Amino acid sequence: MEASRKPRVIVVGVDGSPSSINALELAARLVPLAGDVIRAVTVWQYPVGFGTFAPLDWNPDEMAEAALDQALSAAFQDHRPCPIERRVLQGPAAQVLIDESKHASMVVVGSRGHGGFAGLLLGSVSSAVAERSSCPVVIAHGALQLPETEHAARETIDAAS
Repeated sequence: MEASRKPRVIVVGVDGSPSSINALELAARLVPLAGDVIRAVTVWQYPVGFGTFAPLDWNPDEMAEAALDQALSAAFQDHRPCPIERRVLQGPAAQVLIDESKHASMVVVGSRGHGGFAGLLLGSVSSAVAERSSCPVVIAHGALQLPETEHAARETIDAAS
């Protein structure tokens, strides 16, 4: 990476669901093509029913950090494919990821998170991000299964770098 060039960031929406772990794994595969850094973003907001009151022992930042830690561990175990920035932000998930897309080369999200109706093809967050993002969006629809020729493609990418 040239010193004068800003790092290319791949933003990944992470909610701890299997779909978001797949999104992290996919983003790692896309780093040679589209990024230098993965920015793992976990978003939380107060449930509507809480109003201005929340349980005294509830710490949403701490819970979000723990979910992010678990997702990163599940996706990468001990091997981090590139630098990973971690962000825990408050707000509506779709809008936060759309805002993050303004400073990214790509956004990767899972197709189904922890919310919504099981029968829907895409979750509301992935749909909104795909529709309004400022950069390309990739939606992970399950674990990435690459053919045996993936090794040849990887060597080609590495040779070009």
